Amino acid sequence: MDREVMEYDVVIVGGGPAGLSAAIRLKQLAAETGREVSVVVLEKGSEVGAHILSGAVMDPRAITELFPNWKELGAPLNQPVTEDRFMFLTTEQNAFRLPNIFLPKTLHNEGNYIVSLGNVSRWLAQQAEGLGVEIFPGFAAADILYDDAKQKVLGVITDDKGRAKDGSEKPDFQPGMALTGKYTLFAEGCRGHLGKRLISHFNLADGRDPQSYSIGIKELWDIDPAKHKPGLVMHTAGWPVSTDVYGGSFLYHAENNQVAVGFVVGLGYANPFLNPFEEFQRYKHHPQVAQYLEGGRRVAYGARAIVTGGVQALPKLVFPGGALIGDDAGFLNVPKIKGSHAAIKTGMLGAEAAFAALGEGRSHDELAAYPKAYESSWLHDELWRARNFKPWMNKGLIVGTLMAGMDQKLFGGKAPWTLHAHKTDAQKTKPAAQCKRIDYPKPDGKLSFDRLSSVFLSNTNHEENQPVHLTLKDPAVPIQTNLAIYDAPEQRYCPAGVYEIVREGDGSNPRLQINAQNCVHCKTCDIKDPTQNIVWVNPEGGGGPNYPNM
Repeated sequence: MDREVMEYDVVIVGGGPAGLSAAIRLKQLAAETGREVSVVVLEKGSEVGAHILSGAVMDPRAITELFPNWKELGAPLNQPVTEDRFMFLTTEQNAFRLPNIFLPKTLHNEGNYIVSLGNVSRWLAQQAEGLGVEIFPGFAAADILYDDAKQKVLGVITDDKGRAKDGSEKPDFQPGMALTGKYTLFAEGCRGHLGKRLISHFNLADGRDPQSYSIGIKELWDIDPAKHKPGLVMHTAGWPVSTDVYGGSFLYHAENNQVAVGFVVGLGYANPFLNPFEEFQRYKHHPQVAQYLEGGRRVAYGARAIVTGGVQALPKLVFPGGALIGDDAGFLNVPKIKGSHAAIKTGMLGAEAAFAALGEGRSHDELAAYPKAYESSWLHDELWRARNFKPWMNKGLIVGTLMAGMDQKLFGGKAPWTLHAHKTDAQKTKPAAQCKRIDYPKPDGKLSFDRLSSVFLSNTNHEENQPVHLTLKDPAVPIQTNLAIYDAPEQRYCPAGVYEIVREGDGSNPRLQINAQNCVHCKTCDIKDPTQNIVWVNPEGGGGPNYPNM
């Protein structure tokens, strides 16, 4: 196919904090040295920030390195944290607060800010464009460009526009562009679909632990001003999930009488009847949470997978022609419940390595300076200290809390051992016959809601007549294996109601129906499907959620 070819020094895939910070740093270095460096950022959302979802409490350390004068420049870090609370929810009515003196350092948020990470990304995009970065929103990177031997990455191909559901070309068809770069940085976020391919193609995960993930489901509420406590950060563990399930919540009092409320469930749970969305809806009825939400109005909803494997699961960061930055690699401090500062920092480090290589006349080789710089950075030290938290918590809430607490409080994260994982989240799913069915209460329409009304608030939309982007390796597996053995857990782990088992009127002839238009791009299905039969690929650029202020 004839494609338009656009050549750049550096191509960046993903307009989140990592990708934009990399683009900004490249342009800053170019300005400092009087050199010209061409940089392009591809963003699959309809605009920068449209697909960004996070809690989020932000550690400003990295953004201060990127822009020491970010306050004067108007960065949307407006609400400093004023109070930390950590609650153990023991039953659906009861709870106790852990005194702050017993909280590990990772859960102290003095100096941090409650933000909308989507708005932070929009601000970063403005700074990037002001420095001369080209940003293409609504263009998804659909494929990787290799050299003939498939040993070097040369760039990416953007999505075709105007393909029909059967793959044929509609009258308005436009082929994707080939964007070539001397280096390509992949910053797609958690479980990036191209990053996943690169990790496999270049064997970047060899010798590493299997990566693990969680799903985070979030709502934004306008609440009664009398109940609003600007800067309050509350986290919980315990109810409603059982003690053998990794999970917890956040409730952040942001600016303008809004609270961000969300629930996180580790995708390594065993019971296929567990429904993370329904657990979140139950959680909001706990008195510790309901006291803030009652009388308020839910204004936004979304969900996103979270990478939680830690340094043991980090793949090799570089390959000939490019690098993985941010959550495409897996940089997240799990006990700190933060990753945006890590995304910004790794974007900067990747950019600095690429800029130095360009200055030496190099291209399409490995940016070895990037992982070396990471290993000597404050970020590596921070993540190394956090490495045992998730493995301890995988042993259950009680044991995990005690041991992870000792690891942080007594050893400062520098215990003389490193725990490892051995199974993927998908492999941990047990057959339905070995598990207990969970009965969830019906939503009341005040604090708890159904999935379809929730997806409506995410402003999700996809062009209907386009190829389905939730693909199956084998169309027979959903019924013959997933339904027969696991009672089709895709019906429950998807927070958007994408997957349904549909039957004839008499209950016979079950089939899997995929409502791809509902997809919020959380990637949970690509991760948790026990047979790994579902593969998420990009839909037409511009589709998906359009998150406001998330």
